[in-house]
Amino acid sequence: MIFDTHCHYDDRRYDEDRDQVIEEIGREGVSLFVNVSADRESLKGTLKILERFPSAYGALGIHPSEIEGLDESVMEEIAEKTRGNDRIVAIGEIGLDYWEEGPDRKDQIFWFKRQLELARELDKPVIIHSRDAVQDTYDVLDECRAEEMGGVIHCFSASPEMALRYVKKGFFIGIGGVVTFKNGKTLKEVARVTPLENIVLETDCPYLSPVPHRGERNHSGYLNLVAEAIAEIKGISKEEVCDQTFKNAKRLYRIN
Repeated sequence: MIFDTHCHYDDRRYDEDRDQVIEEIGREGVSLFVNVSADRESLKGTLKILERFPSAYGALGIHPSEIEGLDESVMEEIAEKTRGNDRIVAIGEIGLDYWEEGPDRKDQIFWFKRQLELARELDKPVIIHSRDAVQDTYDVLDECRAEEMGGVIHCFSASPEMALRYVKKGFFIGIGGVVTFKNGKTLKEVARVTPLENIVLETDCPYLSPVPHRGERNHSGYLNLVAEAIAEIKGISKEEVCDQTFKNAKRLYRIN
């Protein structure tokens, strides 16, 4: 069994065949997935996914690139939709993104901290986005004692040494299609040094399809290729990777 811990099936790129894609990933061994929101519209989209698909769980949060105009009413909306809904399993995708010119970094940090506070209030783990903001992300998580909520560093892109620092704090490391790329040497080393008990599989679909589908629309069924790559790196079987990461994902999201 495979658990996709991070996907975006509410994305408009699935509008023509969403039901077909989600039915197909089940046949390819993906029994559970978490649909992760990124902006206010996708909060609604995620809830619609949960209504339609029994294999779906959800995460609610605002991506750092989408914080323009964000106000406290959105935090109240997330809290309202999360309370009493046991299929909302995390606050995310939240964090910092310094890759391109975007929202002011101070504003990003403010809303990152506010959503970490919300996760604490709601007793939920967090899904962390960090792009070109390695040290600031770590420092904010450390300052806010985010290890007390637990969570995953999504689409991990930092050094193996930083991965082990997060593991020491009890975080999971999210690994997806990049581990299959020829230029994904750093993530391959991250996969090698990170204990299997701290790795979860993720697609970030429709983005980041693994080789040989790089550049195509991604879907959870391609996690078979990611599991094979991790298995080769670690010298174990694909089945062992799928089994342990499935258990890890349930532990991350506190699913019985």
